[in-house]
Amino acid sequence: MMRAWILPILLVLCGSALATGSTARGNPGAAAAVLVVFVLLAAVNSPLIFPRSIGALEAQRRSAEDGRPVVFWRPGCTYCLRLRLRLGRSARRALWVDIWRDPAGAAAVRAVNDGNETVPTVVVAGRSHTNPDPAWVREQLSLPKRREGHRGRKPSSGSER
Repeated sequence: MMRAWILPILLVLCGSALATGSTARGNPGAAAAVLVVFVLLAAVNSPLIFPRSIGALEAQRRSAEDGRPVVFWRPGCTYCLRLRLRLGRSARRALWVDIWRDPAGAAAVRAVNDGNETVPTVVVAGRSHTNPDPAWVREQLSLPKRREGHRGRKPSSGSER
């Protein structure tokens, strides 16, 4: 849990130190601007901007039931942030697994990425995709909605991509 907050905490501390130095030199306006920038950077790199994370096993179970993509991510990852921001509101439909909080999630990512914890790794219909195009992920997020009436049934092979 603490590992996910290390980068945001460091950003706030660095921003506070720089702001204190600017205030001591008689630049309160610059100090406020620096502090705001660092707090915004901390917020963007915190787990708060991402939908609530669940465990890898629970995510895989839910994905098997309704076909939603599972997104493995970690705080501080610029590619994960890019994916999250480009997905917009539709990101809430995905199942998010923070690999720093869930050892099973980290192991799942290492298993499909040659031992590396490369994120974002998106799993759709049992196939993993490392750092996929956000437009493709958004398209995958719209697919389960069409299959909601068919829970419990596997999609036909003609609908897989």
